Amino acid sequence: LTAGQSGLGKSTLVNTLFKSQVSRRTTSWSRDEKIPKTVEIKSVSHVIEEGGVKMKLTVVDTPGFGDQINNENCWEPISKYINEQYEKFLKEEVNIARKKRIPDTRVHCCLYFISPTGHSLRQLDIEFMKHLSRVVNIIPVIAKSDTLTLDEKTEFKQRVRKELEACGIECYPQKEFDEDMEDKSDNDKIREAMPFAVVGSDKEYQVNGKRVLGRKTAWGVVEVENPNHCEFSLLRDFMIRSHLQDLKEVTHNIHYETYRAKRLNDNGGLTLLVPMPIKHTQVTSNMQVF
Repeated sequence: LTAGQSGLGKSTLVNTLFKSQVSRRTTSWSRDEKIPKTVEIKSVSHVIEEGGVKMKLTVVDTPGFGDQINNENCWEPISKYINEQYEKFLKEEVNIARKKRIPDTRVHCCLYFISPTGHSLRQLDIEFMKHLSRVVNIIPVIAKSDTLTLDEKTEFKQRVRKELEACGIECYPQKEFDEDMEDKSDNDKIREAMPFAVVGSDKEYQVNGKRVLGRKTAWGVVEVENPNHCEFSLLRDFMIRSHLQDLKEVTHNIHYETYRAKRLNDNGGLTLLVPMPIKHTQVTSNMQVF
């Protein structure tokens, strides 16, 4: 799932991330045209292949916020959508004759887009992430990071991390879920790199005889997949390769379990309908990303 204020290139970054037009795919939009503005929560499913393994990915594109007169509680539609997916899974799970494989439409990750101001997080960003982090794995990214100098980027990342910690906002991977020292070491490196400074683009340019995705500037091309230019490739490897399964497990064991416990507690009799512990339920591989 993608979330963030308007104009930060959420849809473009997602298309770049999965090397397909998985976000707002239409018959009328071509790569050379301006991407239309997102006006409603919309999900698009696509099959991607990583290391010879095919995976069905569902991307949820959400409207930007922050440019309305009243932005109070603007996170509620997204929070509601996430909880609706938990509710859908729960209803399947509590059926006495439930399916052997429950379709998994839950949201496993929210990419939260931060404006590259170089200063501080907006209060709206803080409130938004504070609410969403209670129901979904949050991964913060600095959008259009090529607008910052290297020094500005480093300082901004440090400032954002301190502000998130001071506000009690836990981003994925959460420290308390590190299972051993090896996990802690790997995850500490990820946490030190956050928020990921990224650049997205649907356009290709010729650089040193090769076609690369990038953003053309007066002084050259910012290459999306060049680790010397931005952290796009680090983010992609993190989400799709090294931490994909863990993202799903944290969603299942923490966020969904919290929702499930509350719902069943509010409706006490429903607990009698659960025939087996949740850990034995098989879930089809279908990851949702905001």
